[in-house]
Amino acid sequence: MKNGIDRLLRDKDIRKKLHGKRVALVAHPASVTDDLTHSIDALVACDDIELTAAFGPQHGLKGDKQDNMVETPDEIDPEYNIPIFSLYGEVRRPTAESMETFDVILFDLQDLGCRIYTYLTTLRYMLEACAEHGKEFWVLDRPNPAGRPIEGLSLRPGWESFVGAAALPMRHGLTMGEMARYFVKECQLDVDLEIVAMDGWRPDLAPEFGWPADRIWINPSPNAPNVMMARAYAGTVMLEGTMLSEGRGTTRPLELFGAPDINTQAILNKMEQLAPDWMKGCTLRPCSFEPTFHKHVGQLCHGIQFHAEGPDYDHHAFRPWRLQSLAFKAIRLLQPDYPLWRDFPYEYEYDKLAIDVINGSTLLREWVDDAGAELGDLEALTVVDEIAWREQIRDFVIYPE
Repeated sequence: MKNGIDRLLRDKDIRKKLHGKRVALVAHPASVTDDLTHSIDALVACDDIELTAAFGPQHGLKGDKQDNMVETPDEIDPEYNIPIFSLYGEVRRPTAESMETFDVILFDLQDLGCRIYTYLTTLRYMLEACAEHGKEFWVLDRPNPAGRPIEGLSLRPGWESFVGAAALPMRHGLTMGEMARYFVKECQLDVDLEIVAMDGWRPDLAPEFGWPADRIWINPSPNAPNVMMARAYAGTVMLEGTMLSEGRGTTRPLELFGAPDINTQAILNKMEQLAPDWMKGCTLRPCSFEPTFHKHVGQLCHGIQFHAEGPDYDHHAFRPWRLQSLAFKAIRLLQPDYPLWRDFPYEYEYDKLAIDVINGSTLLREWVDDAGAELGDLEALTVVDEIAWREQIRDFVIYPE
């Protein structure tokens, strides 16, 4: 399997379209070739490519910024003497000045296949800027490690944010190249879009289901340490809007949850009683952990880890958004007064609860908090959104299953 960057570097015919043009790159630590050379270094080494600028998304080009709303400044690359513009600092959209430094932008970010992962919003913002300024936009495509399954409620109108680029479900099932095609059509962008597609990506191939076995995993952000996290992320990311630890400050962030004051076994029993079908496809294991930073730092937490791996992993049965929603519901029924929702500024949204910003509406939170709401109520809303999205993206898919 070859990623877009590898095809670009190996195929002179593809690169011919870049001759005589100033090229910029959007990248992060996982923007590497198949031999783990960073894309910046690989492009500079090409005699027929003139790299004049680079852009770093949330967490920075180096991936050194840990958490939400931890910003990165602009800088000059000390080795290549080109400007590195931050898309998560004083601005989250590229400035007019930064747009004047190139003719073609190469977008080479590894995504996780989840609406809330902000690289998706950066993709849209950069596409819009290129349309406004008459710049070419190339996506050097990479795998969606979560594969093709679609899950979750779609974002409702008026809930757009930096973690909500459009009316997508939480787990959208597309690659960045496919999503770029969707944004161009949906936003009616007049932009010269080129997709350097992957060669040999099979999202339906077992047991990898999205992440090829011959590709080395590199964290695209500090708390994305492996494929198992990427599979679970569409559910566990909701923990960021709660008082439960999502495992930041441990070695398995966003694969587990916990707190000092919850009863793990009681939660698992209640989940099994409510919706055993929502628990399929993975192994759930009671665990204990003590975060070294972030929520509940230095306190012993009792929790549950989602093992989206091993012989019991079923890619199509595993539905992390439903699974995490079920855990919330179980906690609320067991401890009606538990302070579940965390009220704090989340991704530059100051007047909305983080859990609502994450889900793109109040629907999930209201379902959890309504003692009379049943599993079928949430399922009925969600299935409609999932079916509609699958039909909506049919024309944008590049890699058939």
